Amino acid sequence: MLSTMQDVPLTVTRILHHGMTIHGKSQVTTWTGEPEPHRRTFAEIGARATQLANALRDELGIDGDQRVATLMWNNAEHVEAYLAIPSMGAVLHTLNLRLPPEQLAWIVNHADDKAVIVNGSLLPLLVPLLPHLPSIEHVVVAGPGDRSALAGITPRVHEYEELIAGRSTTFDWPELDERQAAAMCYTSGTTGDPKGVVYSHRSIYLHSMQVNMTESMGLTDKDTTLVVVPQFHVNAWGLPHATFMSGVNMLMPDRFLQPAPLADMIERERPTHAAAVPTIWQGLLAEVTANPRDLTSMANVTIGGAACPPSLMEAYDKLGVRLCHAWGMTETSPLGTMAHPPAGLSDEEQWPYRVTQGRFPAGVEARLVGPGGEHLPWDGESAGELEVRGPWIAAAYYGGSDGEHLRPEDKFSEDGWLKTGDVGVISTDGFLTLTDRAKDVIKSGGEWISSVELENALMAHPDVAEAAVVAVPDEKWGERPLATVVLKEGAADVDYEALKAFLAESGIAKWQLPERWSVIPAVPKTSVGKFDKKVIRKQYAEGELDVTQL
Repeated sequence: MLSTMQDVPLTVTRILHHGMTIHGKSQVTTWTGEPEPHRRTFAEIGARATQLANALRDELGIDGDQRVATLMWNNAEHVEAYLAIPSMGAVLHTLNLRLPPEQLAWIVNHADDKAVIVNGSLLPLLVPLLPHLPSIEHVVVAGPGDRSALAGITPRVHEYEELIAGRSTTFDWPELDERQAAAMCYTSGTTGDPKGVVYSHRSIYLHSMQVNMTESMGLTDKDTTLVVVPQFHVNAWGLPHATFMSGVNMLMPDRFLQPAPLADMIERERPTHAAAVPTIWQGLLAEVTANPRDLTSMANVTIGGAACPPSLMEAYDKLGVRLCHAWGMTETSPLGTMAHPPAGLSDEEQWPYRVTQGRFPAGVEARLVGPGGEHLPWDGESAGELEVRGPWIAAAYYGGSDGEHLRPEDKFSEDGWLKTGDVGVISTDGFLTLTDRAKDVIKSGGEWISSVELENALMAHPDVAEAAVVAVPDEKWGERPLATVVLKEGAADVDYEALKAFLAESGIAKWQLPERWSVIPAVPKTSVGKFDKKVIRKQYAEGELDVTQL
């Protein structure tokens, strides 16, 4: 028996139309570094996105599912591209501006991008790559920046504002299949070549609905979200599409991502919510500790991309800002869990839930798989690799123009679940606690040591700004932990014995305490702000670290 419901495709086009009409008065505010930021209503964003679609079709020849890349900061023009490109049937491809140049070139060529929209300030990154990007036929430049390097390049160059000026604010939007590609992001490629994840209109629409649910970010048109997480990082965690769906005002920092300007924009624009990785909030905390600002408008912060040290949560609690853990991946669009405690608990009773990665929403199924392939119970104790599936979770990687989509065995199970590479436990009520990445677990004498647990304990020490713990070879135990620490400015000389004693007092088992210690100037990080532990392992192997063994 079939239903009597209408079959209306779930597309980005519908998000565009809804936002520019129903929520036309909501705003995208872009920080400019000038006395006044730039403001544009959703109605204006929608009209300009329509003009951009006309320009891409008529001037650049984008008339199908060609890939249009963006190399841009978080700003209003980038939001316009987010809406226009998928809605016209093309594919939005956000480029990670923090990747090494050779990886960027590989990604553009693998995706076969036809055009790239670039902020003027990022031309020094793009122009040297253009001779190695044969598929790029057009370069569209938006915003301030020196254009002199563009002289003599092969692709046609267009100025964004000139390109859309005078274009029609109506467009014959195609009726798209909701399973058609809408956008794509590449993983950061920390091991092997980056892998392309292609999001459908349907997955973006459903993911946007989940972002707006109260068990997720739960924002309304009364809110303003400070979108610090880059638009090239899993579509800014889905916020541009989700906010256009629900009318949430966006505050976009553009290239002003340093702690001082972030503190200024929070104090002046009074956002109620923000989203970024832990390193951003660590830097902001140091800034407002040295130069106090009023952050109290920002009652809620979504924090993800890496585990948040509990000490950081406690510090922001004292400032009146509540950090909420989220977990996800490029392959999960990225929303996988959020750590809202169950109802009816005191602050003290909520804490064990807040330090988890969070609870799975409707739409994300999860299971734990042991080393022998057995499925483990949700008992809060049985640790295994997390596998997930759902309507906004990848089933394969983009194979490029010459091949089928790729389903490597180490990434996808035989029955179609995504292998996340994260090791953890799940409580009886569905809260996920990650203990490590599978590749970062320290296997010592037949037992596992969680590097994340050691790091969080170390970062609670008053003299430690950051800490990264990695496995290093040990003749007796196979592997033992090496603790690398970054000291806070003004901290006294490090006393490794005191740090080891601090870990013991924190409840770390004696056999898990590191014998090897090193002070480093900064923890190496990936392009999206995660700890890059392979760099530390390599530095140790090559004798580049000053290591003390207790």
